[in-house]
This record gives sequence, structure tokens and C-alpha cells, in this order.
Amino acid sequence: MAEQHRPHHRRTAEAPDGFAAALRSAVRGEADFGPTARALTTMDASNYRRVPLGVLAPRDADDIAAALTVCQEYGVPVVPRGGGTSIAGQATGTGLVLDLTRHLRSILALDPAARTATVQPGVILDDLRAAAAPHGLTFGPDPSTHSRCTLGGMIGNNSCGAHSVAWGTTADNVRALEVVRYGGEALRLEQGRGVDLPGVRELIDAHLALLRTGYPDLPRRISGYALDALLPEHPGGPDPVRAFCGSEGTLAVVTEATVRLVEAPRARALAVLGYADESAAAEAAPGLLPYRPLTVEGMAADLVREPAGLLPRGAAWLFVETGGATPAEARAHAERILRAADAVDGTVVTDPAGQRALWRIREDASGTATRMPDGTEAWPGWEDCAVPPARLGPYLRDFRALLAQHGLRGTPYGHFGDGCIHVRIDFDLLTPAGVSRFRRFSEELADLVVAHGGSLSGEHGDGQARAELLPRMYGDELVGLFGRFKDLWDPAGGLNPGMLARPARLDENLRFDVLPGPGRPVDVEFGYPQDGGDFAGAVRRCVGVAKCRTEAAPGAGVMCPSYRVTGEEAHSTRGRARLLHEMLAGEVITDGWRSTEVRDALDLCLSCKGCRSDCPVGVDMATYKAEFLHHHYQGRLRPAAHYALGRLPRWLHLAAPFARPLNALARVGPLAALAKRLAGITPERTIPELATETYSRWLRGRQGKGTHIRSSSRVVQLWADTFTEYLSPQVGRAAVRVLEEATGRTVLPPPSGVCCGLTYVSTGQLDAARRVMRRTLDRIGLLPGHPLVVLEPSCAATLRTDLPELLPDDPRAHELSSVVRTFAQYLEEYAPDWTPPRLDRPVVGQTHCHQHAVLGDAAERRLRERMGLTGELSGGCCGLAGNFGFERGHWEVSVACAEEQLLPAVRGSEPGTEVLADGFSCRTQLDQLAGRRARHLAEVIAEGLDREEGAGR
Repeated sequence: MAEQHRPHHRRTAEAPDGFAAALRSAVRGEADFGPTARALTTMDASNYRRVPLGVLAPRDADDIAAALTVCQEYGVPVVPRGGGTSIAGQATGTGLVLDLTRHLRSILALDPAARTATVQPGVILDDLRAAAAPHGLTFGPDPSTHSRCTLGGMIGNNSCGAHSVAWGTTADNVRALEVVRYGGEALRLEQGRGVDLPGVRELIDAHLALLRTGYPDLPRRISGYALDALLPEHPGGPDPVRAFCGSEGTLAVVTEATVRLVEAPRARALAVLGYADESAAAEAAPGLLPYRPLTVEGMAADLVREPAGLLPRGAAWLFVETGGATPAEARAHAERILRAADAVDGTVVTDPAGQRALWRIREDASGTATRMPDGTEAWPGWEDCAVPPARLGPYLRDFRALLAQHGLRGTPYGHFGDGCIHVRIDFDLLTPAGVSRFRRFSEELADLVVAHGGSLSGEHGDGQARAELLPRMYGDELVGLFGRFKDLWDPAGGLNPGMLARPARLDENLRFDVLPGPGRPVDVEFGYPQDGGDFAGAVRRCVGVAKCRTEAAPGAGVMCPSYRVTGEEAHSTRGRARLLHEMLAGEVITDGWRSTEVRDALDLCLSCKGCRSDCPVGVDMATYKAEFLHHHYQGRLRPAAHYALGRLPRWLHLAAPFARPLNALARVGPLAALAKRLAGITPERTIPELATETYSRWLRGRQGKGTHIRSSSRVVQLWADTFTEYLSPQVGRAAVRVLEEATGRTVLPPPSGVCCGLTYVSTGQLDAARRVMRRTLDRIGLLPGHPLVVLEPSCAATLRTDLPELLPDDPRAHELSSVVRTFAQYLEEYAPDWTPPRLDRPVVGQTHCHQHAVLGDAAERRLRERMGLTGELSGGCCGLAGNFGFERGHWEVSVACAEEQLLPAVRGSEPGTEVLADGFSCRTQLDQLAGRRARHLAEVIAEGLDREEGAGR
């Protein structure tokens, strides 16, 4: 029995007496001072962690003003928070967090003629872009987090993105702001008008010379306060809007913004240019700017894990996007750049799908770069320095040399056209010696950036990561003015203290300090091979880039279905990882594995495994959930569904001889209702029908009637999973028909009593899962050199990943894992010359989420194409997800997941469309919610073979 994890308790600050009551009486929004809300907001996407007193989701600007009034009265600091994707720590705070994403999400006005939009601060960037798109417009700045970052957060950081060479930073695209100061006073800021705040004009006038000479001239100067925007000679007059952008929530809280929209090109093309190395690409970038591209993005080969033939030859690449009124015009523009570029190789991509695939490599870099190729962790902190574009090549060489001098590694990439570089570095932030090196490197890198005429921040702001070093860039006198400017806005110092003015030290408040260190690992059940067996290391994988918080349907992806249904941070992969982090810390979540807060957040996790593949850093919440449930219920009574559904293989084995009477009883309403209630099954579900003849009984009977094994080299090992064996044997029968026809081999009868352990794993019954897996390894008797064909994707994924991770010391587990093949993979590998029946019909349905995440569906796609089955299968998750959709309390979420992509696609399909679903759960969901019979690909092929055979008689 594993030892219970006992967190080391730390004291947290408590709200002043009466504060919570006063706040709740003053606002209409939700104020939450509970451990879950606090734990979810201790971190952003940076290295830093600060524990807040509580979280308020204000409903409107009046709520914000009222909250800031109460906070000033009680001396409680405030940090405004959008998507929580800040990389420098500025979205963390010790007082009251204002969650501006829940209610303040309206686009208040959109004027196509004026090319402006007025938005609330919680509007997601992609939502604004979608609203502007029908008018041929867009919002120019587009950071890689565009699917979840908010306009308020972009204003706070002065965010930029890939298209800044064409459309500038956020500050270049904001016309007016409504803001509220600490204490509740509302102000309006407009371009060309001075700040209506006593002392600001006098401060500027008294330091004109310093403000005119103290700022470097470069396109990506984000560091510090932009006080030079208030100079009288500023184009258009003093610009308080520009001065406010990038203030990181330290001056006031934005309640409304009027932003500029730009014309979106009707067509785009992408020139991808390959260079010999990173410096060559960097030195080439400025020479492309006169061609007026939309982007000049760069990255090197050490960032690209699987280029899959998408990239031209080279060790570094520039992504140069062009626009035009027509595809031909955009292509011609890109081809001009390709001809002008002194590149090793290059190509122009006009296909939208091809462009998306390439951009995905670049956009996922903020997550991908958090792991070195050998699995070593890498961290932000020096994520976005910027130098003049003409200096980028020499700077990168010096930067690489400085890394080597400190024995560090990093993978630079970013906005080469603007001289802005992103990088994650393999700092050791877990030990005192490593943190000391982090500080020394930071100080020396700051000096290097300044020596090249650069800015410590070129996109993400200074936050806690760099603000301490601003005197190295600006000098003490100008940084002193920053403090005085802050005091004029916020004399009580209540807004986001520790950021920009009088900042905290860059090596304080590190989020790793509270986790179990390398010398005291957490006792866990899974092997966590990608994290050195360290559960804390696995939890550290989540760096907060929040790709899981995307609310739009993920196309062919899966992550994160429960968040898209509820919109609650606690139901996102990031939110659950944060709660596990705080569980290990023991400061906010204080009862370790017994935590009800973590249990409740994980309850709506479908264990779809989508995050394992779709999360840029490979967070595997399905495994973490199984681990947690194992410890949480160890020695305790479990929910009824764990006994009924988690031990399903055992019950089905016992029930098989009595299939007919049990099916009849299940059709009796009161008896079925009683059975579901006792088993913890939601009453809306229909109990699936048991097969009256199991797959293995059928196969043995068939082989007893004349089918004989001719040679041990001419056989197929076909796994008899629980679902195929007892619930859908027709899939197994069809697979036997196809495999024997295609390969000329005989399918072996399955050994008795084998099971992958899936249902035990998904319910966290890991001791039982290991017993089942060991019994399977004892009995399966794999034939050397023969793959194992698994029809059910969830079982294949379990054998491929969970089996070796639960039995890491058993070589048989790794051997079995390595020979698992899906049905289509086996046909492609062992019957490459076989011609499947040509069906020529459209298809609809769903790729199983476990197949997407673990196995991939490339072979299935190629097989469908050879058969003339046209159309794409849905992404997302069907919502049934094994036991999840059957459990009481999950019905609404299960249905909502199915309604996202799968059910609309099936309902909208033309007559004669084939409905495909290789997973038993997906087929069951379609049957029970849409009344449509879906089939496994093997069934469709077998029917085609029968038709060909009949036609040939």
C-alpha cells in the first residue's frame, strides 16, 4: 500500500475581518474565498506563485468600482486577471483577484465604417476577430494565445503577436479606455488628450530631457511605463492610452476599450524559407521588411520535434506571410519574397490546411519549448527580449554563447522581423544553487540585451521576472520616475503591488518552492517515465499557456471537452493541474490525496486523454486522475459506479451465460431503474444489451467447423477486448472476415481471462488493475514477431501506455505495449498489396479520443481513402467516454460534449452516409442520443467483401 501523501502545511494570509461580507454586499458578482478559487489563481504561465485572499467575478464596471472602493477601505491589494496566460507573473497576487473573463465578455459596439470596436476587458481575442471577420476586418495584434487571451490582458501587457510587423502592438491599436482607479474613481483616457490626473503633466514637464533621451528606439519596446507617449511633441499630442498600455494592472483596471480594426487580407500565402542556421535566418529577416510582409517569424530546428516533411531544407526557418485581394496576388507576393530571400531552400504554401499545420508548429512553441528533446524541463523568465532587428543576428550569437557559459540550454524562436526572441531555458529552479545561477544569468543577460540596444521585454511585460532589472536598461533616474508615476495613479499602492514600480526580486515567489523537492518524492503508482518517475515533475508540466481553455470546437483535436461545456477554470486541464500543484504544496489545499476540492474538479474529467496529445507540454490528466482516485479512496468506500462500471469485465464474464434472461429483465422499466440506481448509473441511460453468443465462443465454434491453423507463421493475434467479447461480437466477427481475406492468415482464438484493465484504471482501482494486467501477461502467450491487433481504441491505448506505466519493471509489459496495432495499422503493415472493397460513399462519425491521443489515425485515414470513403470524422469527444457518461451526475455534460461536434455532424449528413465509430462508447452514444447505428471500420469492410463476393457468383 502506498504511503498517503501528507502535504507540508504553510500558513496563508487571511482576509481582514469583515472584508468578505463588505465586498459581497457591495457587488452583484460572485465573490469566492474558498480554497478551490484561491488555488486556481495562485499562478499564471510564469515561474511565479502568489496566494490570493479570494476571487471576484464582477458583473459590470459598477462592480469593479465598488470592489476597488471596498478593497481600499480594508487595505486589500487587487490584481486584475484575464486568461491567466501572462509569462512574467503579473497575473498573480496576494489580495483580491478580479476574474474579468466570466461576465465582462461583451463586444459592446462594432463600427465597420470607422473600423473600431468597443469591448469589455474579458472579451477573448478570437471572439473579437470572429465578430469583425464578416466585415473584412480584424484586430491586428495576435499573440499565440489568441484563442484564450483577453483584450484586457493584452492591454495590460501591450501584447503583440506574429503580425506586429504589419499592424503594431496593442498600444498601436487602442483608441480610448475606460478605467477605474484603486478606490473606485472612474477615468476616460483618449488619444490626443492629457491624463486628467493631478500631477502627471507637471511630472512630464519637469523631466522632458530625460524622457526624450531615455528610451531605446525599437519596435518592440514593452518594458517599463511608456512615459514618452505623454511628451508634448508625441504625434497627435500626448497619448495617455499608449502610456497606459503595458502598465500590467498597476495603475487602474480597464472596464471598457475602444480599439482599432484593420483590413484583413482576403487571401494569404506563406513563404517558408530555410536557412543554414539561426543567425543566418535572423540576419535575413530585416531585409524582407521592405516587401511589407504580414509576418516574419523565425525558429530553429531544435524546437521542431516532428516536422513531418512540412518544412523545407535548413536548420532554421522564417515564416513570411503575405496578403492579397486574391489568392494569386497573395501567392505572387510570397513568391517575390522567396526569390529575393537568400535562403538555402524555400516553398510557398497557399493551401489553408497546410498553412494551419505550419502555424501550429510555431504557435505551440510556447509549450513545446518547455521540454528539451531529452525531456529536461525548461522555463520562462527570459521569454521575450527584443533588440533592433538589424542587431538580432549578433545578439543571438552572443545569447547562445552566454547560455553555454552558464551551462544552460534554450531554444530561441519568435518575431525575427521585430527583433523579439522567445526562449525557454533549462534553469534549475528547484535547488538553491540552481536559483542562484538563474539570478546571475538574468543579470548578465539583461546587460547583454542593453548592450545591443534592446528591451528586457518585447511582448509579455516585465512582471516579476524582469522589473527588478529595469535600472540596467533605463537607469535609476528614469525608473524613479516610474515609481512617481505609479504613485500619482495609485497612492495607496493597492494595484498589483510588486510589479513594475518597486518590484519584488526576480528569484522570490517561485512556484516550485512549495512542491516536494528532488529528495522527497511523492509515493505514487504510475511510473511517469517522461518525468523521471516524479509525480511533482508530472504536475509541473503544466506551465499555464492554457490551450485547454479554448472554448471553440477544436477541429480534429479533443482537449478539453469538459471545460468547453462548463467554461469553469476548475474543469480545464490547467485548472486541474493547478489544484494538484496546490494539493502537493499543502498551503491552500490542505488535506492531500483526501482533498474534496481536487476530487470535485476531477469528477468531470472524461479521461479522454486529449491533453496527452493536444496539450503542448503533454499533460496527461487521465493518468493523474486515476492516480488521485486510487489514493483518495484507498481504504474507503467508493462510489457505486466504481464497483459496477469499474469492475465491468468481471460482471460481464459472470453474466454472459445468462444473457437472454438478463436482457429481458433490463427491458422491464422498474427493474432497470432499480439496477441503475444501485449501480450508480444515471437514470437517463439505457443498459446496453448483452451478446447472446460471445466473440470467443463464436470463433472457437467456427474453427471447430473446418478452419484450421496451418502454420504458426500464418496467424493473426486478435485481442478479445471486453466490449467486443460481450457487447459487440459482430465487430470481432467482421474483423476476422477481413483479416483472413486480406492476409491469408488464420485468426487465433483468444486466451481466456485476459483484460487490459481499462475500467479499473479509469476509476483509480490501480491495485486491481495491476492484478488484472499481470494475469493477462501470464496468459496471453504472445507469438514472437507477431503484432497484437486491438479493435477497441481505448483498450489499445491502455495496453500501449497504461500497462507499461503501471508495471514499469515488468519487461513483458513493455513487450506487449510495443506490438499493439490498430486494425488499420495491421492491414497497412501486413497486407500492403491487398485491395479493399471500393465503397465510394461519404462518411461521418468520430475518431475515438484515445486513438487520437495515443495511437493516431493516419492508417485509418489512408484505408478510408483507398475505399472511397470520403469526408472527415469529427474531433472532440463523444461524451460517453467509457464509464463517465453512465455515471450519475454526468448526463448533462455527456450530452453537451456529443452536441459539440458529433451529433450535429451525424444529423446533418446526407442519406446513404456511412456512420463510423471504432469505439464502443462512441457507437453507444450515437445509438442512445441520435438513434443512429454506427459501425466499426471492420464491419463496413466486411460488408463490402460480402457484396463483392455476392456480385461475383
